[in-house]
Amino acid sequence: MNKVSHDSETPAQGKQVISACAFVHADFAGETKIFLAKRADTKKFLPGVYELPGGHIDFGEDILDGLKREIKEELNMSVTVGDPFYAATYINHIKGSHSIQVTYFAQFAEPIENIKIQPEDHSTYGWFSEEEVKAMRKQIVAEIYEGHVHGDDPEYLTMLRGFELLNSGKVKF
Repeated sequence: MNKVSHDSETPAQGKQVISACAFVHADFAGETKIFLAKRADTKKFLPGVYELPGGHIDFGEDILDGLKREIKEELNMSVTVGDPFYAATYINHIKGSHSIQVTYFAQFAEPIENIKIQPEDHSTYGWFSEEEVKAMRKQIVAEIYEGHVHGDDPEYLTMLRGFELLNSGKVKF
């Protein structure tokens, strides 16, 4: 299989793909916010939408090692990874694949001033509260999920669930 410019575009017709994401959260003056990066407009799959950081796990790679590798490659940051809390599936129409995505609680292990996005992956990033995430739903949910038969965008639902769990006080990380 030949790799193309973006892994989300590498052909995988009829294949299962494993991906992992980090629900990176931090406290800003008593308010919990999550880190979201905006996908580059040059991406063929879900261009210009905000997403949780992470990516595809290589064949034979440990899922946590792969998650840490993806964040290092895309953001030049290390993360401390907590428990997984959400799993979702989606179809990547560009790759022709079915993805299984596992999301973990995480925090950056380095100062946030060290974030350096790769322009081929992301155009910008920010920290967003639960209310801000809800208000910017249209910037997170890709049009292909509007009216989707399986419900809302799985990554958006992941974000809401992450906030719900953090707000419950049952999550220590």
